[in-house]
Parts: sequence; structure tokens; C-alpha cells
Amino acid sequence: MGLSLKGIAGDLGRALLKPLELGNSLRENIQNEVLKDVETLGNFAGNPAESLGDIFASRMGLATSLNPLSLRLQPDEPRTDKEFDGHFVGANGQTFAPNTPLGEIPGVNPQGGVRNNETLIYVNGIRTNVAGQTNSLQAIADSTGSRVVGIHNSTEGFGTDILQSLGDKLDIGNNPAVDTLADMVYNELRAGRDVHLMAHSQGAIITSRALQDVKNRLMLEDGMSRRDAEALMNNIKVETFGGASRRFTDGPQYVHYVNRNDAVPQAFGLRSWLNPFAHAGRDAQTHYFRDGKPFVSHGFEEFYLPQRVPFDEARQGNFN
Repeated sequence: MGLSLKGIAGDLGRALLKPLELGNSLRENIQNEVLKDVETLGNFAGNPAESLGDIFASRMGLATSLNPLSLRLQPDEPRTDKEFDGHFVGANGQTFAPNTPLGEIPGVNPQGGVRNNETLIYVNGIRTNVAGQTNSLQAIADSTGSRVVGIHNSTEGFGTDILQSLGDKLDIGNNPAVDTLADMVYNELRAGRDVHLMAHSQGAIITSRALQDVKNRLMLEDGMSRRDAEALMNNIKVETFGGASRRFTDGPQYVHYVNRNDAVPQAFGLRSWLNPFAHAGRDAQTHYFRDGKPFVSHGFEEFYLPQRVPFDEARQGNFN
């Protein structure tokens, strides 16, 4: 086989041109990548919600809003129940800041329609998140025919909730639910409106503490005598269910429900024979009953709400 000068020249020319072609191709690729990154940075500048981490993750094929087909590099952290501590809870589980006027909160209505003009305020017990309290609000509304609004006592777990309850019993430390309840009751009384409260478990401790704060405020800030403060507070109706509080300040009208098979009120509440210093509030009505298994029958909707009778009947001692 002979060598052709023309063939050699052709091969040499193609060899010399190949690097140039590769260089052009590389240059075009670099230009394309730069243009893409400039466009990405433009998107970042136009959308402050994105971060450089999002851009990097997108370029690496990880999930971001720039690349929604894969997992986000930094997922949003879920909101905790603590964020709603002391907030009002209204219709559809909506929460409202503690300084929201009561009349501006859309309450939970009975499924069969409102049957009276009262608005009930409910404070929940331990280990109850907003969703759990919302269920209780609906159950109260359906049972009473009233519009219901919640004041949320948030949960951080059993141990933390118990420690907070002990602080409330000793009037130590800050509890946002106490502050919200006290402010709301005080404002409603000063506006000439009646107040109707319901509370379960730790909610009864919160209610007891808040009502004492209201009385103190009426006497210290408004200059009322104790007798006048208690006369004004007689416009407050209070119902507790399995309450963990032993003492309630005089003035409001009280009805207490105590299940003898519930260890909470037996150990920490209004079993006066266990605690001679217990005080249910002047002229209070206490309804003792027995339902469920011994010691553990503490559920509000399961054991207590079915025992409730209309407030005026309860105040006369007419229970089921």
C-alpha cells in the first residue's frame, strides 16, 4: 500500500482543525452555562424567598423551588403548638392574637344552629393542641347551642405541662393563657358585659389564677373595695370539669363537675375531705358523679360534657 501526499495533507489538516472545533464547542458550552447561571441569579434576585443554598441545590440536581422535582435542601420547619399559647381559637381552628377584642373573633357555632345569645369561653387542659381544642369547642357548641371561643393553653408534652400547672397553682411564673383570660374578663366586665367560662383540668387552674388577677386589678387599679369587686365579678359564670385547682376566689358564680373515677380532681382538685383548705368559691355548686374506670376517667368529651346541665339548673343543684 503506497502513501499519498494528498491523503497525508488531508489527515494533517483535519488534525489541526479538531482542537479548534473542540475549542469552539467548549466555548459555546461555557457561554450557555454562564447564560443559564445569569438567568438563575436573575430569578434569585426577583424572588427573595430563594437562597444561594437553593441555587446550589438546584444546580446539583437537589430539590428547591427552582427544581421542584426533588426534595428541598432545607424544608420549612413545622409550627409548634407553643406559638399559639394564650391565643384565641375560633371557627375552623383559626387562631387570633391575645389582644383581639372578643367580639371580633368568629366563634364556633353549633351544627344545628345557635339556640341562645351566650358566648362561652373555654380553656383546655394539658396535652391538648389547637386541633384538639377545636374539637372540644365544636362539642361544647353542639351540646349547649351556644357560640364558643377558646383560649388556648398550649402543650409542650406531659412533663412540661405538669410543671407549668404546679407553677400556676403556686402563682409562680408567666402563663400566656392566664394573661389572655384575665385581660379578656376584665375588659368585658368594665364594658358592662357578662362572661361565661368553661375549663377542663389545668384549664381550671388557669381560670382560678386569672380570676384572682382580675379581682386584684379591680381593687388596685380601679380602687374598688373587695365587696364591690366581688359584686361586679358576680357577673361571671364559671364551670369547671375535672379541675386541678383546689381554690377559687369569691365573687363569680361557680359550678364544678368532679368524677370520682378521675384521679386529677381527687388528688389536686376539690375533694375537700382530702384537703381541708379547698375552697370551691362562695355558694358554689359541686356535682360529684362516678363514670368510667377508676383513676383514669378524665376525658372532657367522654366523661364530663355528658354530665353537664344548663347553668341555671346546675346552680339550683338540679343535675341529671
